[in-house]
Amino acid sequence: MRHYEITLIVHPDQSSQVGTMIDKYKEIITADGGNVHREEDWGRKHLAYPIKKIYKAHYLMMNIECNQETLDKLNYNFRFNDAILRNLIISRKEAITEPSIMMANKDKN
Repeated sequence: MRHYEITLIVHPDQSSQVGTMIDKYKEIITADGGNVHREEDWGRKHLAYPIKKIYKAHYLMMNIECNQETLDKLNYNFRFNDAILRNLIISRKEAITEPSIMMANKDKN
């Protein structure tokens, strides 16, 4: 299995559904024997540029370990979920479990 980092930008009107979405994606990952090494909810942030006339969005990030079939299922779900404005999947060489810079900065404040 390979390691991936997934970042999602969710429509701000769907912020209340973020917990349900994360649980659904975690279930897809673990059903096929994968692992979620880290999940972070960065909250609402300003976008660098407007997407569909939206200026703020809810950011999520997960580091997972899964096979290609599971990754394809996730990508399919991201594509057809209207609440997800953008997604980014990056392949990693190893699992990352320590908090990201975004969470470290949040803890300092």
